[in-house]
Amino acid sequence: MSSDYLPATTESIAHALEAPTRPESISILYRVLQNPSSAPDALRIKEQAITNLTDLLTQEKKAEELRLLLTQLRPFFSLIPKAKTAKIVRSIIDAVAKIPGTSALQISLCREMVEWTRLEKRTFLRQRVEARLAALLMEEKEYSEALSLLSGLIKEVRRLDDKLLLVDIDLLESKLHFSLRNLPKAKASLTAARTAANAIYVPPAQQGTIDLQSGILHAEEKDYKTAYSYFFEAFEAFNALEDPRAVFSLKYMLLCKIMVNQADDVASIISSKAGLNYLGPDLDAMKAVADAYAKRSLKFFETALRDYKTQLEDDPIVHRHLSSLYDTLLEQNLCRLIEPYSRVEINHVANMIELPVEHVEKKLSQMILDKKFAGTLDQGAGCLIIFEDLKTDKMFPAALETISNMGKVVDSLYVRSARIMA
Repeated sequence: MSSDYLPATTESIAHALEAPTRPESISILYRVLQNPSSAPDALRIKEQAITNLTDLLTQEKKAEELRLLLTQLRPFFSLIPKAKTAKIVRSIIDAVAKIPGTSALQISLCREMVEWTRLEKRTFLRQRVEARLAALLMEEKEYSEALSLLSGLIKEVRRLDDKLLLVDIDLLESKLHFSLRNLPKAKASLTAARTAANAIYVPPAQQGTIDLQSGILHAEEKDYKTAYSYFFEAFEAFNALEDPRAVFSLKYMLLCKIMVNQADDVASIISSKAGLNYLGPDLDAMKAVADAYAKRSLKFFETALRDYKTQLEDDPIVHRHLSSLYDTLLEQNLCRLIEPYSRVEINHVANMIELPVEHVEKKLSQMILDKKFAGTLDQGAGCLIIFEDLKTDKMFPAALETISNMGKVVDSLYVRSARIMA
């Protein structure tokens, strides 16, 4: 930053924006912020300068300078209302988040701001920065620290009855428990978020987030029809706001259709007016999976997983359900192929299903243990031996029932004869 400051006027801002290069614009805006004036007009101009400077530093991908800016602005924050301070701090943290590869810096920045807000007794801002920090820790898989932070924050926010922040925190806690595979607690947190949301006006984006999480939890319980309706609600909310999460909601809608054996509906949803706006790798991936499922082809299924690895396997929600779908499809195909045989070479089965022998052998042994069919693996001969299902003759249960009834009749006659003799 230059040692000579510029007047905090609209002309200085205009001069900065008209500079031929971004570094020059940034230098001019820094000099405007150095102006010691605390007049209301000067403070307003400085706020505008901060907004412009934040945008320019984001465009230049200078995350460390944004962090330093937040530290340098602390004396300025004491001159403006707390609400404006909160807005500026959150906008700078959001700006850092837009720069790729800054997760560690964001966590460090949030920790610094939490310490500063504690010293300055800015509770409102501290709670929001802590919620942001918990979200960042969850993304970095620091689950225990994030859960510990949220536990204390929820108690504090409930005491203050800040419903809007409570919705955010409960929703975040639900996502955290879901990541830890604790479904009951994830559902309980989501219910708490819905309860808080019903008491206030919730922005459409937030309502969409609640619906998206509801859909994810219902899908986890294999209730795909209910999950589809929630994903649809989330999609409509995000689509209206042009939120990038709309494509994920649409992707999960298509996943639900595939999971309920309605893969034929996928193409019509993609070709609908709303679906056409989101054509891209995500929808192409789901269409490839739907086509493979409709054809009951494991080869096409594996090709789809390989070609769209980022969209399918790197998405934990889609990957979890597609793994289950793949296993079901594999079992159905294997049962159909081995049905005509009493003894068959594993190599032959692997060739027919077009999968590696080791993979097929492992799956067959698992199916035998799960009692999907009666059989055994002769690994020495490399064969699968299938036993015939022993059908129980209906005569035996009938005979046992007759004998049981006769026993009851004899007992009854014995009791009657005993009474007569008495």
